[in-house]
Amino acid sequence: MTRVTELNDALRKTLAGGHLVMTASVQALPSEMVAKALSAMRSFDCFTEDNDPHQEHDFGNFEIDGYIFFFKIDYYDSTMEYGSEDPADPSKTLRVLTLMLAEDY
Repeated sequence: MTRVTELNDALRKTLAGGHLVMTASVQALPSEMVAKALSAMRSFDCFTEDNDPHQEHDFGNFEIDGYIFFFKIDYYDSTMEYGSEDPADPSKTLRVLTLMLAEDY
């Protein structure tokens, strides 16, 4: 497991070490559905060659009650103006975890 994978897993599982963003369509769902989606995202472990070709655990999808959710982790520099020069270094990287519905992608 790479350092990037470890940092991504930590953010996804604990919501610490970065920022969580939810699209407007996720925020518009009933709070119980949002809670279910966050729980499913935090426990997600179905990484495959298809959804994780670089083995960074930076993307996943799951379904709850007919809703298909995606999550995606992006890496930015500290100003959020550019991509991070080294996603393995938390002092140089701001992680943003976005939870969205499939139709938002």
